[in-house]
This record gives sequence, C-alpha cells and structure tokens, in this order.
Amino acid sequence: MGGLILLSVVVLTALWLIGVYNGLVSLRQRSKQAYADITVQLKQRHDLIPNLVETVKGYATHEKSTLEDVVKARNSAISAKSPEAQGAAEGVLSSALSRLIALSESYPELKANQNFQQLQNELSDVENKISAARRFLNNIVAEYNAAREGFPGVLIAQRFGFEPLDYFFLEAGDQRAVEEPPRVQF
Repeated sequence: MGGLILLSVVVLTALWLIGVYNGLVSLRQRSKQAYADITVQLKQRHDLIPNLVETVKGYATHEKSTLEDVVKARNSAISAKSPEAQGAAEGVLSSALSRLIALSESYPELKANQNFQQLQNELSDVENKISAARRFLNNIVAEYNAAREGFPGVLIAQRFGFEPLDYFFLEAGDQRAVEEPPRVQF
C-alpha cells in the first residue's frame, strides 16, 4: 500500500512538472510567433517607405535632408537585430516619417496627389497593425515572464534554461509617434 501511494505521488509530481514545463514552452513559442508578426508588419512598413519617398521627392525637391533622414532611418531599422535595437531604430524611423508626412502641408500639389494619399493611408493602417502586434507581444511576454518567475515555474525555468524575454519598447521620446497613427488630412 505504501509503495502504491509513493508511486502515485511520483506520477502526479511528474505530470505536474510536465504540465508546468509545457506551459512555459507554449508561452515562449507564442512570444516568438508574436515577434514574428511584428516583423511582418515592420517589413510592410519598410516596403512602403521607398514609394513614399519617391512620391515626395517629385514634389519636394528642396527637402533632401528630410528624405535622406527617412532612408537612413529605414536602413537602420532593417538592419537592427535585437528587439531593443529594433525598437530604438523603429522609434527613430517613426520620427523621420512624421517629419516626411508633415511636408505635405508645405506642398499643396503633393497633398492633393492620389498616390501620396494612398501611401499615407496604407502607412497609417500598417502603423495601427504594428501597435496592435506590439501590444499583443508585450502581453504574451508579461504572461511568460510571470509564469517563469512565479511558483512553481521558477523551479522549472531555472533548471531548464527558460530565460526572461524582453518587451518590444520604442525609445521613450518616440513611443508616442508609433502609438498615434500619422494624421491624414485633406
């Protein structure tokens, strides 16, 4: 009888450990998927920028430095490797894009251009998707980190190498620029 009770305790403990381990694995995988979703949205954003720059270039030839800043920021964002570096680079890119969009106020022909308006709308849509994807990722990261640091996860996480995950933050000064989509005014 004592052996049966001991066996039951061992089996239940093993099942419990497997459940906690699998829960951590699941949360880690969901965070990787959420980060991949952000990457897809950022790629769409990066792909829109050359068209937007070319459209503006045709009307705002005197704004070369603004256009160069956008291209430089885009290239920097594309080459960023870590979530921290990517967040910082995307914040700089958002700032540069805001300045580019603001140019339309100085150039009525540009503001009236159908292609520019369409690109502005697409960019606004992508910015909204990025913001939603970032919120989703940060929620999953918070859930994973809480499960990893709470009991009983802390016992398993340390033994099996579950490292804490980083949130996808933008630079503090530039975070507002992405959370608020660009204003499209006609």
